[in-house]
Amino acid sequence: QVKLVESGGGSVRSGESLTLSCSASEYPSSLNCMGWFRDTGKGRVAIATIDSDGFSTYVDSVKGRFTISQDNTKKTLYLQMNDLKSEDTAMYVCAAEELAPRCAVTRGTAAFGYWGRGTQVTVAS
Repeated sequence: QVKLVESGGGSVRSGESLTLSCSASEYPSSLNCMGWFRDTGKGRVAIATIDSDGFSTYVDSVKGRFTISQDNTKKTLYLQMNDLKSEDTAMYVCAAEELAPRCAVTRGTAAFGYWGRGTQVTVAS
């Protein structure tokens, strides 16, 4: 069974940076799309995705500040978050699914079938 475990969350001030990690185990090669989602309690929204070829997409609110990447050898997904803002405060959750070549934030939550439990990020203004 696919297991996704996030880490790296914490409390920071506006303008600071954090790097989140999502470690995958029992991960079949058919899962060719991974994403980071943000859950504020009002719903879960995709903010970044990356496919097995390294093609990435972002929601407008994080473009230029966040970078999604993956280490296929370590089966780990990353989210580098720079210039954090108070509105970035949320539970960050990673997910995986077989979606490529249509791996994009526009696919939404319902398209992903494998989820981690999340890591909390709190940004103080």
